[in-house]
Amino acid sequence: VQLVESGGGLVQPGGSLRLSCAASGFTFSRYLMSWFRQAPGKGRELVARLSESGRLTDYADSVKGRFTISRDNAKNTVSLQIDDLKPEDTAIYYCNAVDAWGKINYWGQGTQVTVSS
Repeated sequence: VQLVESGGGLVQPGGSLRLSCAASGFTFSRYLMSWFRQAPGKGRELVARLSESGRLTDYADSVKGRFTISRDNAKNTVSLQIDDLKPEDTAIYYCNAVDAWGKINYWGQGTQVTVSS
């Protein structure tokens, strides 16, 4: 099983990034997919999640209107479009997969997003 994130980097405030997560080794379409982030000195927090079909989404209040999660079940990928980046968005962003029963949980290695002028 692998979740491999990409797309992080250094961006100026107000900029945009698109994070991607490529999944392999499990039946991707049967898993709830989420993005979490962990800022320096803080705990890991849920940013956005997406149902197996892609129809249902949920976002943290701090990112609503700026972040968009999407998935392509044919390509086994989940993406996170991040617009209007703020310095407080600086964190390591992790891709997460959870099965329908919440018993199987996979994590990627993370991708660093730094927002600074």
